Amino acid sequence: MTMLKNIKLTLAMVAVAAVGVLQAQDASQIAQERTAAERTVPVLVEVLELKPGMTVADVGAGGGAMTVVLGKWLGPSGRVFATDITDSALRETREYAKSEGLTNVTVLEGAEAATNLPPACCDAIVMRDVYHHITQPEAFNKSLAASLKPGGRLAVIDFRARPGSKVFPGVNPNRGGHGIPPAIVVSEVSAAGFTHVKTADHWPDEKDNLFLVLFRKP
Repeated sequence: MTMLKNIKLTLAMVAVAAVGVLQAQDASQIAQERTAAERTVPVLVEVLELKPGMTVADVGAGGGAMTVVLGKWLGPSGRVFATDITDSALRETREYAKSEGLTNVTVLEGAEAATNLPPACCDAIVMRDVYHHITQPEAFNKSLAASLKPGGRLAVIDFRARPGSKVFPGVNPNRGGHGIPPAIVVSEVSAAGFTHVKTADHWPDEKDNLFLVLFRKP
């Protein structure tokens, strides 16, 4: 009986330790994402020609670091729409924005073929590490266009496919693996009526493996 109790106690201690490790990993990841967002947003502000008080959408917000930093930069008269398709990401972003005291963040559930943003709501839209997951690009890109005001800007930040990697389930195999070539982004998004403004091969600088493709809605 004593041995059984000892085993149960040991298992309980292991479970508590595991939770502690996960929480530490989550905290570390959040801190890393926040640092990256704080480094990226000032450059993104210039590219998107943002001004305090504007409305921006963070499509595929993940844990919400970009949303929070944008929300602080845009100020109380500005607004950030944060979208994602997973309950955990939506919950994390809501909690993150609340913990930072932000009242200008609206979290919305997105969909595979649509942003679910209000029509013509945004001065700019940001998608970071999201586009290569899109399974219905034609419909999704039309939805992006509908969500932007005339003259609004769209920044697609992503990475090239890694050799030998697998395409995300449901995604067109022309991506060449997990990632996407900038030329395909330009072709697909332009087909939805956007004007291609420029492509930055390294975003935000030479140390990163990301690229940025910038579009404008006519």
